[in-house]
Amino acid sequence: MRNILTFCLLLFIAFNAQAQKYNWKEKTTNGYTFRYVENDPSKARFYTLSNGLTVILSENNEKPRIQTIIATKAGSKTDPANHTGLAHYLEHMLFKGTDQYGTLEWETEKKYLDIIDQLYEDYNSTKDETKRKIIYREIDSVSGIASKYAIANEYDKMTALIGAQGTNAFTSFEETAYINDIPSNQIEKWLKIEAERFRNPIMRIFHTELEAVYEEKNRSLDSDDSKAFEKLFANLFPNHNYGQQTTIGTIEHLKNPSIKEIRNYYHKNYVPNNMCLIMVGDFNADEVIAQIDGAFAYMKPKEVPPYRFTPETEIQQPKELEVLGPDAAFLTMAFRFPGANSDEALMLNVMAKILSNGTAGLMDLNLMKKQEVLEASGGAYLLKDYGVLFLEGKLKEGQQLEDVKAKLLGEIEKLKKGEFDDAILKAVINNYKKSTIEEAESNTGRAYSLLDAFVSDLDWQKNVAQINEMNNITKKDIQDFAKKWLRNNYVLVYKRNGTDPDNLKVEKPAITPVSVNRDAQSAFVSNIANMPSKEIRPSYLDYQKDIQRATIKSGNRSIELLGVKNNTNALFSQYYYLSLGGFHNKLLPIAIDYLQYLGTKNYSAEEISKKFYGLACDFGVNAGNEESYVYLSGLQENYQAAMQLFEELLANCQADQEALKEMIAGIKKKRKDAKLNKGTIRTGLRYYAMYGADNPFNYALSDTELDEINAKDLVALLHELTAYPHKVLYYGPMLLPEIAPVIERNHQVAEVEKAVPPMHQFVFQQHNASQVLFAEYDMVQAEIMWLRNNQQFDVSQLPAINMFNEYFGGNMSGIVFQDIRESKALAYSCYAAYGIPSKKDEPFYMMGYVGCQSDKMKESINAMQTLLDELPASAVLFENQKASLLNSIATSRINKTSILFDYLAAQKKGVEYDLRKNTFEGVSNMNLADVQRFHREQIANKPHTLTVLGSKDKLDMKVLEQYGKVKMLSLEEVFGY
Repeated sequence: MRNILTFCLLLFIAFNAQAQKYNWKEKTTNGYTFRYVENDPSKARFYTLSNGLTVILSENNEKPRIQTIIATKAGSKTDPANHTGLAHYLEHMLFKGTDQYGTLEWETEKKYLDIIDQLYEDYNSTKDETKRKIIYREIDSVSGIASKYAIANEYDKMTALIGAQGTNAFTSFEETAYINDIPSNQIEKWLKIEAERFRNPIMRIFHTELEAVYEEKNRSLDSDDSKAFEKLFANLFPNHNYGQQTTIGTIEHLKNPSIKEIRNYYHKNYVPNNMCLIMVGDFNADEVIAQIDGAFAYMKPKEVPPYRFTPETEIQQPKELEVLGPDAAFLTMAFRFPGANSDEALMLNVMAKILSNGTAGLMDLNLMKKQEVLEASGGAYLLKDYGVLFLEGKLKEGQQLEDVKAKLLGEIEKLKKGEFDDAILKAVINNYKKSTIEEAESNTGRAYSLLDAFVSDLDWQKNVAQINEMNNITKKDIQDFAKKWLRNNYVLVYKRNGTDPDNLKVEKPAITPVSVNRDAQSAFVSNIANMPSKEIRPSYLDYQKDIQRATIKSGNRSIELLGVKNNTNALFSQYYYLSLGGFHNKLLPIAIDYLQYLGTKNYSAEEISKKFYGLACDFGVNAGNEESYVYLSGLQENYQAAMQLFEELLANCQADQEALKEMIAGIKKKRKDAKLNKGTIRTGLRYYAMYGADNPFNYALSDTELDEINAKDLVALLHELTAYPHKVLYYGPMLLPEIAPVIERNHQVAEVEKAVPPMHQFVFQQHNASQVLFAEYDMVQAEIMWLRNNQQFDVSQLPAINMFNEYFGGNMSGIVFQDIRESKALAYSCYAAYGIPSKKDEPFYMMGYVGCQSDKMKESINAMQTLLDELPASAVLFENQKASLLNSIATSRINKTSILFDYLAAQKKGVEYDLRKNTFEGVSNMNLADVQRFHREQIANKPHTLTVLGSKDKLDMKVLEQYGKVKMLSLEEVFGY
């Protein structure tokens, strides 16, 4: 508690002092010197070890976990021109182990890996396609032999073993970063794992991992967003590798990798003076820095040549381009700016927020609030060498993309002319203050902010002092800045709906599945498993103690008030939670969406948005299927003003028939666009498989019913929302006895309670026979799901289900990932889980997913179906995954608003206690036979419904007939309109 209160005090000082100083200071403790910025809310310490490794430590003792990031300033912009995508390849290979782990017999394995190295060099230098195929067959053959001496996924098994969460990595323009969220009692093990990981990475199981990268490339080729972004950047940066090289790389380079070049790139860029280790969370920095130094002292510094580029010349006139694809039309445009560490960066951020902030920016008020376009947004994107101002828009029915462009540019002209309220500048600062507090309370938020500063060489003092600097910006400064930088110097890409004539794909090579040796374990991993660590016991919620309770009186009505105190900072969140949703009344989601366009007798809709933004408070409404809530959040100092404003809007909003007419037109357009979006179609297929033709996805008003809606009916529904039974949930710095009278004074509640109307009932399908549901979509890949409704919810089954999911498909060390991606290289993304319903009267369900190339559909379906019917047994994997699950539960902490919503979720399942306790105790006594029994009884040899989304011209439809009767679904059947 002391550390939390100290952190709060620092936040208060940092954000409320008028002449706050943010100077760099230096201090030495425990023999290590670090720099820090005085009055930095994150209390970040910046160390540089003797070998040049940057270490950034920020303590936060709120929960016993630590967000870690290890990064190198080696992103895609530093890829060799003849080997684009190399940094990203290497990211994947850093999960494959070293000569100490990931191998059964290193000396023997190395002989075959050396042969594979040379075969790839021969493959790259050979142009004759017949000879190339012969060489690739040899690569495949030797790789199969080499894999017999390898152990797949040992890195993932180790991180799972220590209870790590979110184990992953990413490559971007500037960096490659490796991420883990670890328990605070596992620091020593994690450091040993990571130090070894970077010591001598081995390029094993290479050709199957390369195939996973192919699949990643195909996913980007199927993404209209990715195609538009790449074309935009290619023309925005004709000289810089931001535009000339994509992170994944070209198809040509993907097909011709060089392991030797990858290794050379590693030795050039993965050196301590080019790397950073970040830890944010529960630890003692004085102790941890010595441990880090000891673990990474073996690294030797080496000069890393800086990335050099020819500066971009000024864009003299607009560049307008287009791409085609099956998704709905949109446009994206961008202006180029100096980079993150420039004097212009702060001005760009402020200007971008004045243009678009989601609430009260020029685009929000003039385009979205007035429904001039279907969608409009903008924002700043700051990289090291350059920054970008993005603007994006979608068109209404009857509009052209050129019309949307004119409206976006019109808002820029208003910016230049100063046609915005002076108060917006203060509002931007207040909202930046709030977002900074929100970021600081999250380990992940702090860690990524520190990472961005490192890779962009951004002075952290400058980052901390931004609010003070913002206070000096005037309206004229914004106008002058906009006039200077926003001219006819933009690049614009129209993404039009159509067939892409350049629709390419990376062809499937012939790959023989490799061994994964899941039962094996290297001595290094055994050593990690046997290292002692301090035990952290689970901490469960006690809803009676952890939630404060009170009652609000209004006439004859009593409203339950549930509260949790915020001991971290000065932010609040408040919800009015109703057991009323779209299944009770189809008009409710429409009414709630309508609220954003309404004003009251005293304030217009635009004025209300400005007032909320000025208070640095958000308000919103969410209409779910079975429950809804309205919420307020923001700075506690503005709580009462925000609440009064929101109550004013909810109780006194006035009908606007013209706004409704535009909104209905927008709903119809979004419905039309949804039929062009593969993700939305896939969701519709899933619901169709689980419920049949009458399902939650397509339970909506028809176009005719939409046209018949009256604005007054919607407003009446909004006015009477609080007449329905509801709870008030409060999370904030005030105790419930203090806040309850404030809520009671301001919360307007109808004296007569309305009964909740009956809910439309959907019927879960009984999957008595296998079937296939198919929907057509023009795409390179095929997306396949397995679905089956199973036994009715039973709380006693949760331990077995959670353990099965961890073992079978829970993460990258699970059975599904190992078999389908690691061994067979069939998909970039694949998973499976036995799903737990949200309510006690609904069934459990089985779900699996594979996204693969169209020509891999047969093998992919067979691979997943085999796993569903025959569970591979591995005692080693089971024990690792069991330890992982128990560690994760022991070190997880449910806090803040999550306590309230966890309680409501437990109630829907028919319990009044923390369900994690059942899982921890049940899993502690489980063995592999229990998982096998669960699989045998609930999953094996059961009929499933397969949903397939893809292009029937690219797929072998006869394959699908082997898995049940095929039903071709039209989009009208899927969407219900």
